[in-house]
Amino acid sequence: MIDDSRAMRRIVSGILEGLGYEVQPAGHGREGLDVLETGWVPDLVCVDWNMPVMDGLQFVSAVRANPAWRSVTIMMVTSESEHTQIVRALAAGAHEYVIKPFTADAIRDKLALLGLLPQEVAL
Repeated sequence: MIDDSRAMRRIVSGILEGLGYEVQPAGHGREGLDVLETGWVPDLVCVDWNMPVMDGLQFVSAVRANPAWRSVTIMMVTSESEHTQIVRALAAGAHEYVIKPFTADAIRDKLALLGLLPQEVAL
């Protein structure tokens, strides 16, 4: 989970951990790339748009530019709700888009759409 808000990282991380995910939090896109550069390639990255140092759209573009990270599914979790912003994120390589505020069920539903719910949760 990449978000400059500690509270938002805690909320989304709690939802993901409850679904069986291992979470590596980061405070901005550059920190997120640093985690990927350690060799840990997650199934999913949830990323905010508006952050210092490197924003979410820059992060998506950087991940998509690296062939080693092609398998990473990216979901934007952001307050950016304009249609043009959603289109930009998806065009850059994000797979899904969740608008803040959201519910745990909204995150779960997006993961189900992406085929990323662990088997025991999907039953």
